[in-house]
Order: sequence, then C-alpha cells, then structure tokens
Amino acid sequence: MKKIIRIWDLPIRLFHWALLIFIIISFVTVNVGGDAMALHALSGYCILTLIIFRILWGFFGSHHARFVSFVPSPRGLYRYLKGQSPAVLGHNPLGSLSVLALIFSIGLQAVTGLFSNDDILFEGPFAKYVSNATVAMFNSIHHWNDVVLLGLIGVHLGAIFYYQRFRHESLIKPMLFGDKEIDPSEEAKYLPASLGQDSKDGAWQRGTALLVLSLIGVILGYFITR
Repeated sequence: MKKIIRIWDLPIRLFHWALLIFIIISFVTVNVGGDAMALHALSGYCILTLIIFRILWGFFGSHHARFVSFVPSPRGLYRYLKGQSPAVLGHNPLGSLSVLALIFSIGLQAVTGLFSNDDILFEGPFAKYVSNATVAMFNSIHHWNDVVLLGLIGVHLGAIFYYQRFRHESLIKPMLFGDKEIDPSEEAKYLPASLGQDSKDGAWQRGTALLVLSLIGVILGYFITR
C-alpha cells in the first residue's frame, strides 16, 4: 500500500496556479498592447502580491513551503549532483535553485514594471517619483529580464517533462492535489524522518494565508493608487 504524504498545502497550490494564470495574462497583454496594457498592469500588481506572499510563506508557511526545508547548502548541492543524497519529498536541490531563480526573476519583473514608462500609453504608478534616467534603467531591466524569465520557465517545463517521461514521476499531480504517493519499494530512498514530515494544511494555515494575502493586496493597492 502506498504511503500518502501531504507535500503542498492549499495556499502554495493556489499561489502556483494563480501565478501561472497571471503570467500568461501578462505575456498576452504586453504583446497585444494598446488598451490591453491596463490589464497587463493589473496582472502585474497581482503577480507582485503573490510573490510577496510566497516570500513570507517561505518563512512562516507549512514545512515543505519553507525555504529552510529546501534551499540547499553548497555541500548538499554537491552531494546531490554526485548522486550521494537521499530522495526528497519536496523540491530537490536543483529544483530549489530553479524555484529561487523564478521567484527572483518574476519579482524583479513586477517591481520594475512599477517604474516603467513606454512613452505612449503606459506609465507605472511609481515612475513619476524617479528621474527619466531611472525610468529608462527600469525599462531596460524589464525588457531583458523578460528574456531571462522565459528561459527559466522553459527550464521549469523541461524539468516537468523529464520527470514525467524518464523518471515516471508526476510533478503536476502533487501541485494539484497536494499529496505525494510513495510506493513501499521506494521508501528506502528517503530518510525515515522525512517520510513523517507532512505539511500542515488545516483551517488555521489556510485562514492565515488568506489574511496575509489580503493584507499584502490592501497595502500594495494603497501605495499604487496614491
């Protein structure tokens, strides 16, 4: 009988899929341009809210969502690359670096958008507070980071395909339903202690996440609309 372990709590799962939706909206609207830029800006604000939430949840969230549980040390990364580390339930060391890079790149894209100006239809809400030279710098970062972000997303999708096709392990299913199924024949690959480390996913965690997300949205909305 397979062992079922809760890996991803509901807040993390909703964050992941909401972020995906808003990133798609952002890419579509920026290519459409014109009136769609208003939706592009709104999508960017939502993305920034989600990224701030994810950073906070990385310190105060459930076990597998916390940075301390998956960010590798240099030694841990080396052991993983040498094939000397046990299997992990959440992000493996390489996946952890990918997650951190995505959070940074997406956050950078959202923040620079606040200060950007296309000199035609769109001006970020904070562009008026900085010099033209600073706006130009943020415009440049926003443009080139777009390329970096697409590359990171490509790597992320490639990893999902690799695990599904060659290692017969779905990374999508746990992110949809929260649980990871461990076959008895696979348990020896994990540290015994790790198999008992479920992520708490009760009403308290979900309510706290909703409150934190709401507060971030309200505070960010206040400064954006000033």
